[in-house]
Amino acid sequence: MTQDYAGDVTVREAWDMLQQEPEAVLVDVRSDVEWRYVGVPDLASLDKKTVFVCWQTYPNMRLNSNFVSDLEAAGVGPDRKVLLLCRSGARSRDAAIALTANGYRTCYNVAGGFEGPRDETRHRGATEGWKAGGLPWWQE
Repeated sequence: MTQDYAGDVTVREAWDMLQQEPEAVLVDVRSDVEWRYVGVPDLASLDKKTVFVCWQTYPNMRLNSNFVSDLEAAGVGPDRKVLLLCRSGARSRDAAIALTANGYRTCYNVAGGFEGPRDETRHRGATEGWKAGGLPWWQE
């Protein structure tokens, strides 16, 4: 474990934790626009639901000053194993560090995020991340 947060995990490692550990929770910290138009992880086969709390708010991308209280209101307390996911792993890493600083004991960044980095054609979702990893997801 690093000093700032529990560390980075791959999307497959995150899926395995969610599958094997009943108290593990996936928190998608992207914006509501991303959830609606890009897609979201589908945990139905695990009999779980993804928790959606924005780390930054669209369109100005300001930090959500209520992030910790919003997460607590969603039922995610500091004793849960928290797996944080964003588009590519940057915002979720920052959120993991912030939660750890606020007393959350085990916060992981899901490296690669939902869409991963851009490929050679400047598109996301093909090389790394939840989608490229073949994990379940849906889109409105």
